[in-house]
Amino acid sequence: MSDLFGVSGNELLDRAAPRLPAAMRGRVGSSRWLIGRLDFRIDQFARLVRARLRADPGYTAVQELPGVGPTIGAVFIAEIGQIERFPSAAHLASWSGLTPKHRESDTTVHRGRITKQGSKLVRWAAIEAVQHIPAGSRLGIYRDRVAERRGRNQAKVAAARELVECLYYALRDGHVRRLQHSRDDRAARLAA
Repeated sequence: MSDLFGVSGNELLDRAAPRLPAAMRGRVGSSRWLIGRLDFRIDQFARLVRARLRADPGYTAVQELPGVGPTIGAVFIAEIGQIERFPSAAHLASWSGLTPKHRESDTTVHRGRITKQGSKLVRWAAIEAVQHIPAGSRLGIYRDRVAERRGRNQAKVAAARELVECLYYALRDGHVRRLQHSRDDRAARLAA
């Protein structure tokens, strides 16, 4: 069972409830009631956000990115604001704290961990979205290649940086050319 509070999970809890002691039955019932109320509020808020952002072309464009749904898209739109304030995709990635530290002196260059300066919500949303990207997509392939060399956590951060760069172009242009182009290239290679 993938979701204890889904349909089959609730049926399981209904079957198990009579065998539980009264105190546990009360606790399970109370928790299920609270989860139901929270789910209602979350759905209500999601509907309000979708209604408010429906006319925003950037909101529609960012949802074309793999792993980005209505909620993560709303986080990106609310946190980033006007994309014109960033001159390039690299500036947006830097502002979100997804670029590595860079120290340079004469001929010595030191690169370190990501800076983590900037918007924590954009950084969180990008890493959350990357974890839901399908393996066959351009960003999923990139994430998996980096994971083989550097490990899963660094791969997530590297793919999140790529996602934020794609996000920049989606917000600036109103669509995601960068990913569409790679799909067309892959289709052409498979056909050849």
